[in-house]
Amino acid sequence: METKTQMSIAVNKEQFFKEEFIPLLKKLKGGEKGKWGVLSPQGMIEHMTDSIGVAWGRIDLPLHTPENVLQRYRDFALSDKEFKPDTKNALMTAEAPPLRNNNITTAVAELEKEIESLLIFHKAKPDAIVLNPFFGDFNYNEWIHLLYKHAVHHLKQFDLM
Repeated sequence: METKTQMSIAVNKEQFFKEEFIPLLKKLKGGEKGKWGVLSPQGMIEHMTDSIGVAWGRIDLPLHTPENVLQRYRDFALSDKEFKPDTKNALMTAEAPPLRNNNITTAVAELEKEIESLLIFHKAKPDAIVLNPFFGDFNYNEWIHLLYKHAVHHLKQFDLM
C-alpha cells in the first residue's frame, strides 16, 4: 500500500509531465550532441514516446528480465537512484534506430499526444497494471516514478537539467 507521501510525489511527477517536460524538450534544435549514447535529440524524444507507449499498453513488450533478478531490478526502478550515463537498454542496438518523424517539432508533438494518452488511460483505469519489459508489473504511480527517472536521465544527456 502506498503512503500519502508516495502518492504526493507521484502527483508532482505527473505535473512535471503535464507542464515542464515538453517546454524543456522544445529548447532542443535537433543538432545537439548528447553527453553519451547514440540517440540524437529527435531520437531521444521518439524513444521517450515509445517508453510512454509501453506505460499505457499501446506498445506491448514481453518481460526480458530473468525472474531471479527481477526484484533487484524492480527495487532499482522504484528507488531514487538515477540511471547512470550510458545505461544500456537490451531492446536497443548499438546504432540509433531510424527516425520516424520528419523533424524534431513533429516528434515533440507526438510525445505530447503520447503523454496525454497515458494520463487519459490511467485516469479511466486507475487500477490498471501494465508490464514493464525490464521491471515487471507496474501500477500508475510506479510508472510515473520510472518515467520521471527516465526523462531526467535523458534531459541530463542533453544538458536540459
